[in-house]
Order: sequence, then structure tokens, then C-alpha cells
Amino acid sequence: MQQVSVFLPDELVVKMKILIPQQQYSQFFIQLLERELQIRELALYQSACEVEADETLNQEMSDWNVTIADGIQHESW
Repeated sequence: MQQVSVFLPDELVVKMKILIPQQQYSQFFIQLLERELQIRELALYQSACEVEADETLNQEMSDWNVTIADGIQHESW
């Protein structure tokens, strides 16, 4: 486990101290982050699925495949 420092607005800290017992801070933030990360991971996955299902984009990418091994030599630096 790692320790992370964050800056929070004063009014948010006041509410947090009123509503959440101090010994529950870590667990509260863990649960909050897990939920938000799950939401963002799902959004990213859905976006990737949409890209994969985009026939126009897939055709365009296929068209670019003709440039593979087009005879251009890569220079070694």
C-alpha cells in the first residue's frame, strides 16, 4: 500500500470531517476511487468497442495497410 497526498478545498474537508469518522478516511477514499475507476474503465472499454465496430474507420485503416513494407528503408540512427 502507498500513501498519497492530495489537496482538497477547505469546505470539502469540513464536510468530510463532519460526516466521516477519521478512522474511515482511507476506506472511504478507496471505495470512492474504485467506483470512479470502474466507471472510467467501462467508458474506455465502450469507446474501444465503438472504434472496433466502426466500419468506415476499419476500412480506412485497411487502406493504410498497403503502405506496410512499401520499400521505404528505416534508417538506423
